[in-house]
Amino acid sequence: MTTDKPDSLIRKIFEEGFNRGHLAVADELFSPDHLAHNPIGSGANGPQGFKLLILMFRNAFPDLHCTVEDEISQGNKVAAHWVMYGTQRGPFMGNQPTGRQVEIQGIVFARTENGRIVEDWTLVDQMGILQQLGVVPPSWRHER
Repeated sequence: MTTDKPDSLIRKIFEEGFNRGHLAVADELFSPDHLAHNPIGSGANGPQGFKLLILMFRNAFPDLHCTVEDEISQGNKVAAHWVMYGTQRGPFMGNQPTGRQVEIQGIVFARTENGRIVEDWTLVDQMGILQQLGVVPPSWRHER
């Protein structure tokens, strides 16, 4: 039986990796054979892939700040709702810097083994990001 608290892994990823830019946290918290399922693509597999993901966000949003709003865990699984805030100062998803501030919301569901994340599923509000950056127009809503 492990004494791991998987929910603390998620908080540490956001606080150390995304907020502080400490890339070594990926080596500590992700299994070498980690498998990512996310809308950005499969390039975030393993510790190295996650380091690239952190760098992509931190390069695009140098003032990036992330918070874990809520999380639950049971056994070797954890789910969390998170929010990222930042100002786009660098390229992001093929789009040039806009100087606009964004609030990015997402959820993650992860499975752990031996104190490391071995697989995760992440959903990010990509349309919301692109709308906030002005890349696509805001959604049209019919008022009732």
